Amino acid sequence: QVQLVESGGGLVQAGGSLRLSCVVSGRTSYAVGWFRQAPGKERDLVAAISWSGGRTYYTDAVKGRFTISRDNAKNTVYLQMNSLKPEDTAVYYCAAANTAYTSVNYYTGRDEYDYWGQGTQVTVSS
Repeated sequence: QVQLVESGGGLVQAGGSLRLSCVVSGRTSYAVGWFRQAPGKERDLVAAISWSGGRTYYTDAVKGRFTISRDNAKNTVYLQMNSLKPEDTAVYYCAAANTAYTSVNYYTGRDEYDYWGQGTQVTVSS
């Protein structure tokens, strides 16, 4: 059984930083995406990373401020969020997509992900 557990959310002032973590268990090779969903809005992709970590993707709104990374020895994927803005306020979800060990792909579509975490709230005050 595959499980994803996010942590690291919280309340921070604008301009501050947070680091989200996603621990994945029950799966040995997977690409990961971080999504976010604000009240009344769609769940959108923020960043994605391939199994090896060699390829990453960022949505334009977070480029230069957020960094996705992974430590496969710890089965953990991180989202470092700097220079946070009130518009970054949302529930953040990590998701995992089954992939081969040799895959260099990341995924950008919600439907491409097989497993989801429960989400962690990020609130940025102005």
